[in-house]
Amino acid sequence: MSKVPVSILIPIRNEAHHLPRCLTSVSWADEIFVVDSQSTDGSVEIAEKRGAHVVQFLFNGVWPKKKNWALENLPFRNEWVFILDADEVLPEIAEHEFREAIASSKTDGFWINRRFMFMGKWLRHAYYPNWNLRLFRHRLGRYEKLTDVPTESGDNEVHEHIIVCGITDSLRCEMAHYAFPSVEVFIEKHNRYSNWEARVGLTPQKHLRSLQSFRVRIRRRLKQASQKLPFRPLLRFLYVYFWQKGFLDGYEGYYFARLHGIYEFFCVVKTFELKKHPSLKLQGRKEEAH
Repeated sequence: MSKVPVSILIPIRNEAHHLPRCLTSVSWADEIFVVDSQSTDGSVEIAEKRGAHVVQFLFNGVWPKKKNWALENLPFRNEWVFILDADEVLPEIAEHEFREAIASSKTDGFWINRRFMFMGKWLRHAYYPNWNLRLFRHRLGRYEKLTDVPTESGDNEVHEHIIVCGITDSLRCEMAHYAFPSVEVFIEKHNRYSNWEARVGLTPQKHLRSLQSFRVRIRRRLKQASQKLPFRPLLRFLYVYFWQKGFLDGYEGYYFARLHGIYEFFCVVKTFELKKHPSLKLQGRKEEAH
């Protein structure tokens, strides 16, 4: 059977551990681009050995970040693009469903659900469902830009959403997300994510008016509203543990919820710090200049 006419975009930096599993899950795709940030662990060799096109990305510290840069600059030969992180894996049934979805003439993008692995266990309730818009017609989709200052969160998009100017639908298959192989990795990632949250949280509203997706706009407005609530760390824990029924995930669900409460505390404290010392928002840009 012929390859599925889709271009896969995989952003990486030192992902030798995850990359073979990720690439195997999309071996049916017509084209695979791996966008690297100067990996030193053999990731490039792994990608090239499996037939992927490897492109190097150099971050200027502000914008664009890796995925949006790739969408703007890579020579995709297919109309459809799917964005897949190196720690994500598609199931076998994805090949057939992607082929059907791409053949549809009425839809311009598709949301896909994913399930999280945490402390060696698949979470069935906490952070589930978790929908992301990843498959779309290349010319119609780009990541939203929410701030003009360095976010100190790395060179890859963190919580920015793809905005597709068109009709979207949802896929039936689900991705497996091996995001947190250890608690140490969870803490390292969420330390960076809280840098992003604090800086974007202080971004003027004008950046949000350009959003085209009603679904994304609602998410952003709910996020803004939640940032004005008292006891945010406690509320984040209660949301994950009780509202999302994380308590049904056992000890792993409890620890996952507690860690997200700590993450929310990071966001609160870093936002307070930036309000008290606004010059810190430009620190990354100044360091880049040196």
